[in-house]
Order: sequence, then structure tokens, then C-alpha cells
Amino acid sequence: MAKRGRNFGEDANEEDKKKVNRESLQKALRVFRFVRPYRAQFAMGFIFLVLSTLTTLSFPALIGQVTSVIQGKSAFTLGQVILIFGAILVLQAIFSFFRIYFFAQVSERSMADVRREVYSKIVTLPIPFFEKRRVGELTSRISADVSQLQDVLSITLAELFRQVATLVGGTLFILYVSWKLTLFMLATFPVIIVAAMIFGRYIRKLSKEAQDQLAAASVIVEETLQSINIVKAFTNERIEIGRYGAALQKMVGTALRTARFRGVFVSFVIFAMFGGIMGIVWYGGSLVQSGEIPFADLLTFIFYTAFIGGSVAGIGDMYAQVQRTLGASDRILEILEEESEVDPREELPLFVPVHGHVQFKDVRFSYPSRTDVAVLKGISIDVAAGRKIALVGQSGAGKSTIVQLLMRYYQVGSGQITVDGRDLSNFNITELRRNIAVVPQEVMLFGGTILENIQYGKPGATEAEVREAARKANALDFIESFPEGLQTVVGERGVKLSGGQRQRIAIARAILKNPAILILDEATSSLDAESERLVQEALDELMQNRTTIIIAHRLATIRKVDRIYVMREGQVAEQGTHDELAAYEDGIYANLVKLQFEVLDND
Repeated sequence: MAKRGRNFGEDANEEDKKKVNRESLQKALRVFRFVRPYRAQFAMGFIFLVLSTLTTLSFPALIGQVTSVIQGKSAFTLGQVILIFGAILVLQAIFSFFRIYFFAQVSERSMADVRREVYSKIVTLPIPFFEKRRVGELTSRISADVSQLQDVLSITLAELFRQVATLVGGTLFILYVSWKLTLFMLATFPVIIVAAMIFGRYIRKLSKEAQDQLAAASVIVEETLQSINIVKAFTNERIEIGRYGAALQKMVGTALRTARFRGVFVSFVIFAMFGGIMGIVWYGGSLVQSGEIPFADLLTFIFYTAFIGGSVAGIGDMYAQVQRTLGASDRILEILEEESEVDPREELPLFVPVHGHVQFKDVRFSYPSRTDVAVLKGISIDVAAGRKIALVGQSGAGKSTIVQLLMRYYQVGSGQITVDGRDLSNFNITELRRNIAVVPQEVMLFGGTILENIQYGKPGATEAEVREAARKANALDFIESFPEGLQTVVGERGVKLSGGQRQRIAIARAILKNPAILILDEATSSLDAESERLVQEALDELMQNRTTIIIAHRLATIRKVDRIYVMREGQVAEQGTHDELAAYEDGIYANLVKLQFEVLDND
């Protein structure tokens, strides 16, 4: 069900245009199942909404009654009418408070549930899903789209009901007051409604265009901040400021065009509305002079007409809001209907340790986004439990793909992968991955403390266990050199630590996890000599008695492995020990060794 990738904000035009019909409403209502646990509060809020609307509708009638008292044509005194007016104002305030309070309870709690559900769904989706989405787009689903739904629950539904009730109730009342004056008033409405439809459609189009341009500007900010080191390395701050400024200027131009049309539209509506009221005053005045209606009824009629006019304008805004909500709910449902690879509501399976015997049997694979390109073309690899192998070869040969298939980030095209003789597809994904640890080339740390980052390998681990893992990873010395020790905050992505320090934190995390299968993805390739020595010592500690798969370009680090597989164009071109492969005079591995040592000699 996943759709092709698109930039954050690109979907605004199409998906914000959801038409209000039975199908779209039925789909949107599926999101509102999150309101069901709070239906009692919703019912109370709706009751107070009805009461609040009824008290509001009574105001024009009371104003007419005051006029009747002043003219001496009412059975009530002025004090009695003002007292009733005051009592209704108090009731209106009470009803409004409880309406807002109960609807806020429903919207805040149900939208927290939606956010939790969407986030839970996102983090349990398979890797191919994230290859088709940008981070900004997914973040927008949780923030902007859910906020749209929240506005509907807390504001739009109440206002829509109020406007419709005011329109219907007010029209019925003025029909009762004077059907002639009502028909005269209604004759002016089609002109306003047609103008509102024409102007409104164009204004919405321009507003969406401005939103898209603002989203495009946000993408520039996101990309710049994520790659701030590159920006500064190439001294392109001025270029990025210029790009962002140009994007904002484009957005401002569209927004000002929108403002011009909105200004013309509002001016027209004000002119038409007050012109209509003047017409009603003229025609109503003639009816008062002829004795067909009393002056108090004319005043009541004018106030109700103002209420009705406001309701018509409000319903247009509410309709636009409902359209946006349908688009937002559709995007949320799109994520919620994706198939997760794990179910967060299920209890974690019992941890079943494996020995770590890994076999690839004639495995063939193409990435889902590039089905026409074969990445692996019949790979067969056998790694006995506790043994160490290395995968070498040029970039794009398929080394990382082998590891990704072992982690079950993707499903194999054909062939079979087994662990301890058990087909990978028969493992619970959580059960499988709890037995595997990865130490990547580019270590990603969370923005918390060193303690929290190491504990990520074993949530709930004691500080003593963390300290022991750090010691084995050659990390304890530098950790204790910090004033806060394990409580040192590493900063976003670990920016406060050096590359070697981040690498040793990752190794400590893997040691704490105590996996049966270890994957080292170029774990020392970007380090200086001293850091590499410390990291290599930590890796030697980590690799003891574990099945280890090493992806390496630096061949000096893999001389002691049990077997080396040389990859070329998705196939195993050579395999053997370092000495065996280096002895093949024209072999791929022998040439790689010669090339690397020539480079070292030149250095």
C-alpha cells in the first residue's frame, strides 16, 4: 500500500482537496474510532453545545422584547427583561465553559491516542517503507495532520453545529416573524453564496500553493541543518541563506496575492451584507409604516439576519476545514493501514538464544525499489557457530545487502537463509534480532547520556553492567575523564564525542547486548591510528566466541578471520583464508592486498 516517495509538502495540493462525499466521510470516520473511549465526555460536551446554542439564539428575541417594553407594548417590565437577559448570559457562560472543557478532554486524549498509534505504527514498519518516505513527511503526519483532526474535535464540530443550528433556527424564527421580509432577505443570499464559491475556490488554491512553498522552504532548513558540517566545510552559508530567502520570497509573493483576493472578497461580502441589511431596513420599514409588523419584530429580524449571515460565512470556513481534515485523516489512515513487521501490542517472545550457525544457500535478491537490478546472484555462504568471516569487494558488490537480509530488513528473492538450520522466515523478527548486534561504520547515538546509549543494548541494565561493558570496550577511561561520567550528555547524534569514542560506545552497547551473531560494518575504517588500536582491542574482546561477519575495506584488519569471501557483482568470486587468497597471483583479493600496501608504502 506504500506509495512512491515524495517531498514533504508535495502532497498538499492533491490530498488537501478531498471532496466531501459518502466514501471520504466513511473513511475519515474510521480515524474517529479513537474518540469511542471518550464518548461519555463527547456526549456531555454536545449537550452543553446545544444548550449554549439555544441561549445564543435567544439574544435577538430578548433585544426585540426590550424594544417592546420601551414602546409600552410588552407584559414585562424593563427590569424583568434585563434580569432574564442577565440570567441567560450567566447560563451561556456556564454552558460555554463546560462545552469547551468536555470537548477539550475528548480532543486532547483521543489525539494523544492517535499520535501514539501512528508513532507505534511508524517505528514497527519495515525498512522499505522508510526508503519511500522522507523524515519530514512522517513527522508532519504525527504533528500537522493530527493537529488538523484535533482542531475538528475541539473547535470545528462545535462551530459547524452552532452555525447550522443558527442558520436553521434563525431562518425558522424570521419566517414566523414575517414571511415577506424573509423571502426578500433570502433573495440577496444567492449572490453572496455564488461569489463566495468562486472567490473561495481561488483563495483556497492560492493558500495551498503558499503552504506548499512554505513546506519547500522547510525542506531547505531540514536538509541544511542535517548537513551543517558539509555546508560549513564548503563555506556555502550564503548560498543556503540565499536558497531559503528565495523560497520564502516566493511564498510571500503567493501569500500577498492570496491576501489581495481575500481583501477583495471580504470587501465584497461586507458591501453585500450591509447592502442587504439596508435593503431589509428599507423594506421592513415600509412594512412597519403600513402596520404589517411592529418595530420590535423588525429589530429582532435584523439581528437574526446578522446571525444568519455570520453563519453562512462560517459554514464556508467550516466546509474548507472539513475538506482539509479529510485529507489529513486519509494520510493518517494510509500509515495505520501499512503492515507492521512486529506488533507492539504483543508480549515480547521469550528470549531463545541461538548458537549462531549462519548459512546462505543460493540466495538471489533485488531491492524492491529496483526490481530490474539483481544485487545478489546466487550467494552461498556457510559460517559455523563462533567462527569469523569477512566480506570484501568493491562498493556495490552486495556485502551490505547480505547483512541486511540476515537482519530480515528485506525478504530474499529466492534461495534460503538459515540460522542453526532454521529458516529465517520461521523466526519471530524480534526473537531473531535480539540475537544479533551491529557495530556500524557511522555510529548513530541518541541525544541523551552515555549511560542511556549503552543501556540501549540491554534496556534495564544496571549501572554496574554498563560500567563493565564500557571497560571491555576500552571506553571506561575516557568516560570517567568527563566530569559527569556516565551521565555525560552526548548531544544530537553524539556530536560531543569523537569518532573513536562513539565507536567504543557502540561496541559497549553490543557487548551489553551479548549477541550470538555480531556484524561489524567497516567499524574502524574512519579512525586515526590510536583510536583504531583501541577500537580493535575492544572488537577483539567483543568477537570472542561469537559468530562474526565483518564487512571490510581495510584488509589488514581481517587477516585473522577464519574465512574471507571476495564479492564481485553480486557473486562470491573467491573464498579462503588470507594466506590462501593472497597466494593467488592474479586473484582479486591478491590485487587488493597489493594495491592497499602500495598506497601505504607511498604514504
